[in-house]
Amino acid sequence: MLDVAVEEARKGLAEGGIPIGAALFSRDGVLLGSGHNRRVQDDDPSVHGETDAFRAAGRQRNYRSTVMVTTLSPCWYCSGLVRQFNIGAVVIGEAQTFSGGHDWLAENGVEVTVLSDERCIGMMTDFIAARPELWLEDIGE
Repeated sequence: MLDVAVEEARKGLAEGGIPIGAALFSRDGVLLGSGHNRRVQDDDPSVHGETDAFRAAGRQRNYRSTVMVTTLSPCWYCSGLVRQFNIGAVVIGEAQTFSGGHDWLAENGVEVTVLSDERCIGMMTDFIAARPELWLEDIGE
């Protein structure tokens, strides 16, 4: 499942944006929707990887049985999305370069898995070094 999110992150980077990708899956592994951070491309601060994937998935009857897979620990905005819609699990590619609200999600009953995936760590480390001003804008600093 992480491969889908990584490919989305690569798309975002190739488009000149921030390399964060995400995908929403059913518990049995069916892809419901995927997307990537398009804040720069769309000039829209609300289009994070997780929100893009969520929107691409369309309406679901119940989100408790879904899994949000993301290349980077979700920020507070995206962590709020997970809680608001009661998404049951989050799989995170890495939380080394940025640690968002995943501990809070776990404390509130969301099944959280942090993979420490080298592809995700490398992509974000390289991006932050190359575009520190854009990274700081993205995380609100």
